[in-house]
Amino acid sequence: MRGRQIVSEGLQDIRSPFVRSILERTMPSLQAWREPALGVHHGAAMRGAIDALAANVPSLHRLLGGDAFDEVAAAFVRAQLPRCGGLLRYGAGLPDFLASYRPLLDHDYLPGVAALDLAWIESHLAAEAPVLTTEDVFALTAEQLLHGRLVPHPATRWLTFAVPSFTIWRRQREDRPLEEPLAWRGESALFVRSRRDVVWRAIDVGEAEFLAACAAGQSCDDALESVLAGGSGFDLAVSLPRLLRACAFTRIDGDAA
Repeated sequence: MRGRQIVSEGLQDIRSPFVRSILERTMPSLQAWREPALGVHHGAAMRGAIDALAANVPSLHRLLGGDAFDEVAAAFVRAQLPRCGGLLRYGAGLPDFLASYRPLLDHDYLPGVAALDLAWIESHLAAEAPVLTTEDVFALTAEQLLHGRLVPHPATRWLTFAVPSFTIWRRQREDRPLEEPLAWRGESALFVRSRRDVVWRAIDVGEAEFLAACAAGQSCDDALESVLAGGSGFDLAVSLPRLLRACAFTRIDGDAA
């Protein structure tokens, strides 16, 4: 998407030490006659950082509206200034910031919405890699599968929430209205990249836990046991083919960690 790939000169300036110092207001040695100019630079730099954040979390921006988002974003920018590097990943700390931001504590779904926006970016920018198919796995023996280590694809992201953040995010992203009344319950979401496009879907919490266990280096058998031990329902015969069809894995290694 062109809007995410091109960073204007004004946004690039945010990364410079000079502009960072303006945002931080840490240049006491400058003469007083230069302060009005610094105020102009401060406003431009702050506006650029807010706009960069809005581009990275569009669903959150739409939910809050322009003025409210600007207020929240300005507080976040002051707390966590943009670092060196591309602004496409700016905002990684926003979900945690929102979870403790007092004016929005009653809106407990917003940190998840921000996390989902950021997960989309991470999936979009992830490295290319082969996809493990159902045919690849069906060619294995049961022992090879259970003792092997399923490796998630670099573009695969999974998230779990105690509230319906994914449903709210999805309706915003797909420009669809929310159901009334909205079922207020926990959800898990999966992001994968298929044919260069990022796609998303709801998954069971057990499937998210299985992916996390695989990413931690557990064998398929150990990952299955850890999910079941945690109390989450998980049927390998049902969920593994579903995750494979979703392009969630890149390979299976023969020697588990």
